[in-house]
Amino acid sequence: MIRNYFKTAWRNIMNNRFYAAINVFGITIGLVVGIFLLLWTLDELSFDRFHRNAGEIHRIGIEGGTGISKQIFTKIIPAVATFAKNEIPEVEETVRIMSAGDAPFKYKDKSFIEPNFAFVDPSYFTVFDFEMIKGNKSNPFPDNNSLVITERTAKRYFGSEDPIGKMVTMGLGELCKISGVITDYPENSTFQYQVMLPMSRFNDLAYTQRKTSYDGKTIVPSMDADWVNFSFETFLLLKPKSNITTVEKKLQAIHERNKPEDAPVPYLTQALPSIHLYKADGGDGGISVVRTFAVVAIVLLAIACINYVNLATARAMLRAKEISMRKIIGAERFQLFVQFILESALLFVIAALLAIALMNLLLPYFNQFSGKQIQLGLSNHQVWYCIGLTLLGTLLASSLYPALLLSSFKPLNALKGKFSAGIANSSLRYSLVVVQFTTSIVLIAFTFIIQGQLEYVRSIDLGYNKENIFSFSMRPETQQHFGAVKDELLKNPAIIDAARVGRDMIHGGSSTGDNDWDGKPANSNTWFHQTFADENLIDFFGMKVVQGKNFTGSVADSLHFLVNETAIREMGLKDPIGKRLRIQTVNGTIIGVVKDFHFASVHQKIEPVVFQFKPENCWRMYIKTTGSDAPKAIAAAAATWKRYSDDVPFTYDFLDESYHKLYTMEQKQGTVFSLFATVAIMISCLGLFALATYTVQTKTKEVGIRKVLGASASSVVRLLSKGFLKPVAIAIFLAVPIAWWAMSIWLADFAYRIDIKWWVFVAAGGSAVLIALLTVSWHAMRAAMTNPIDTLRDE
Repeated sequence: MIRNYFKTAWRNIMNNRFYAAINVFGITIGLVVGIFLLLWTLDELSFDRFHRNAGEIHRIGIEGGTGISKQIFTKIIPAVATFAKNEIPEVEETVRIMSAGDAPFKYKDKSFIEPNFAFVDPSYFTVFDFEMIKGNKSNPFPDNNSLVITERTAKRYFGSEDPIGKMVTMGLGELCKISGVITDYPENSTFQYQVMLPMSRFNDLAYTQRKTSYDGKTIVPSMDADWVNFSFETFLLLKPKSNITTVEKKLQAIHERNKPEDAPVPYLTQALPSIHLYKADGGDGGISVVRTFAVVAIVLLAIACINYVNLATARAMLRAKEISMRKIIGAERFQLFVQFILESALLFVIAALLAIALMNLLLPYFNQFSGKQIQLGLSNHQVWYCIGLTLLGTLLASSLYPALLLSSFKPLNALKGKFSAGIANSSLRYSLVVVQFTTSIVLIAFTFIIQGQLEYVRSIDLGYNKENIFSFSMRPETQQHFGAVKDELLKNPAIIDAARVGRDMIHGGSSTGDNDWDGKPANSNTWFHQTFADENLIDFFGMKVVQGKNFTGSVADSLHFLVNETAIREMGLKDPIGKRLRIQTVNGTIIGVVKDFHFASVHQKIEPVVFQFKPENCWRMYIKTTGSDAPKAIAAAAATWKRYSDDVPFTYDFLDESYHKLYTMEQKQGTVFSLFATVAIMISCLGLFALATYTVQTKTKEVGIRKVLGASASSVVRLLSKGFLKPVAIAIFLAVPIAWWAMSIWLADFAYRIDIKWWVFVAAGGSAVLIALLTVSWHAMRAAMTNPIDTLRDE
C-alpha cells in the first residue's frame, strides 16, 4: 500500500513538473533563509550558557551621574570584590578582570601584539568553565611572573613544543613563564582573552611599587584599598537561590561605608547569560535584533508554506474528478489524506535535500558575513535539531490543510462541477497572499529606513574632521620624544599635521564624577568624559572654540580646562569663562568652551567633556594626510615607529573607518533586510502566481464568452488583473502602521536619527503593486490571447 502511495505521488509530481518545480523552489528558498536565521538566533541566545553555574554568576555594575551624564558602569573599583567575598554570605566566590588592551610579547625572534590581554584573579579558572589542558587549575599562577595562554596562542608562539615553563618577554623586557594552557574559547563566549596574567602582578606593579595616589597625598597600598579606579570587571558567584536585590543593597552599603563622601551609589547585578544581548540595566543590547530575525525567519517559512497551500488548493479543481472517481471505486477519505500527505512529504524531501546542499555551499559566506563559526557536521546535534524541527514544522503547516481539503470532496458534486465552499471560495487564498505582501512591504520599508539612517550617520557633522586621518598607540619611547617624532614626520610632504591625544577619538577614554565647581548644586552628580590634550588638539581636528580661548601650551595650562557646550548646560553656568572647576585632584579654571562634537556613536546623546592640558598623558598619535598621499604617510609613520620600537609591529587605524565600524551591525542589518525583502517578494510572487493560475482556470469559460461577444484582449487583461490588486492594496493598508511602529522602535535606539517620511511607504507599496502586476500579467495575457472557440469547445 505504501509503495503504491509513493508511486502515485511520484507519478503526479512528474505529470505536473512545472507546478512541482515552483513548489520546490519556493520551499527551498524559504528553508535556506529561514534555517540560517534560526541558527544565527540560536547561536546568539546560547552565549555563555555553557558554564555550569551560568545562572549564579553575576557581573556587578553601578549607576553614576545625573541628567544627561547618567551612566551605568560595568567596570568598577577593585576593592568591592574582596569586601563582598568577606562580608556578604550570599557570595561564594569573586572574579576580577582588568582588560589591558594591546601588549607586545616576544619569544626568541618572534614578536606578537596581543589585543586580548588581561589581568585576572586565579578564581577565573574555577568560576568559569574553561578547561585547563596544561597546568594546575587550582593554582594557575604559581607566582607573579606566571602566564596562562590559550591553545591557539600556544601554537602561534611555540608550534608543537610544550609551552609549560617557556619564558616570553612582555612589554619592556619583562620575563614571564608559561604556567598554564586552556582550550580555545567557544565562539559563543563573551570572554576571548588570549593571554592572562595574575591580578597580584598588577597589584604589585600599580600599587606596591608605584605607590599609587589619587589625591596627591594619600598613598593607596593595594587594590583592596582602592575606591577610585573604575577599571575592573567584577563577577560574583552567588549561592543558589540568593536574593539579588539584597546582594545589590549590601554592595551599595559596603561602598558608601568605605567612600562616604560619594553621592549614593546604586549597585546592580547582571546574570552572565544576559550580558551578550542586554545592557547592564536590562535595556536592549541586541535582543531586539535577535527577536526581529527570529520573527522574520518564521514569517519567511510561513510565506513558503502559504505558497504551497495556495498552489495546492488552486489546482484542486483539476484533481476533483480524479479524487471523486477514486472515492466511487472504494477509496476511503483517510487513504486519500495519507496519499496527499505523502505527495507533500515527497516534495519536501526534494526541497530539504536541495536546501541542505545549498546551505553547505553558502555556509562559508554566511559565516563570513555573520561572524559566526556554525558547522553543519553530523556531530553538531543542536544544528540538526533546529533543521529537523524546522523541516517537520514547515511540512505539517503546509500539507495538512490541502490534504484535508482534497480528501473532503463529495464525489457526486465534484463530477457535476459543484465544489464545496472551501474550494470555490478564494477568500482564504486572498488572505494568505495579503499576509505575504504585508510582510514584503514591511521589509521593503524597513530596508529604506535602515539605508536612510546609515546615510544620515555617514553624512552627519561630527563636530570635528575625520577624513584622511590615521592613528596609532604610542609606545613609551615615542611618547617621551613626541616633539622630535612630530618634527621628523612633518618633514615628509605627505603629512599635513600630527597631534597627540589621551583618548581614542572614536571609542572614548576615562570618565570621572569626582568634580566640583562654583555654584554646583548639592544634589548634582555630573560625570565628565576626560580628554587629555595639548595645545594642538583643537586646531588639528577642526573643532570650534565658541567661548574663551584654546590652550596656549604654557605651564599655566596645567590648571586650565576646556569644556564642551553640554558640560556647561549640565553645570548650569551662564558665564563659564574664568569659573573655578575641580577635576579629581586638579583645581583650575575654565578658559574655553568647545562646540559639541560626537565622540561616540550617534546611538547616545553628546555628554559632558572636559579637556585637560596633560601632554604627558597623551598616548595616541593622530596623523593627517591626503587621500592620494596616505600610503606615503603610513610608510613614513612606520619608519619612525621602527626607529623607536623595532621589536613591536606597527599597527594603525583610519579615523573614518573606525567611525563606520561603530555601525557594522546596522550595515549588516541593512544588507540582511534587503535580502529578506527580496526573498519575501520572490516567494510572494509565487503565491500570486497560484492565485492567477486558479483565477484563469475558473474564468476560462467567462473569458471565451466575452471574447465571442467582442471583448478586446486589453479589456480581458484588465478584468483578470484588477482582482489581484485588491489583496496588494489591503496589504499596503495593513503594512503601513506595522512598518511605522517597527521602524519607530528601531530608530528609537539612536539619539540622533532621521524622520520617517511618507514617501517610504509610497515607494514600498508602489514596488509591491508593480511586482504584483508583472507577476500576473503573463497569465492574463495568455488567457486574453487564447482562441475562444478552443475554450468553449473544451467546456
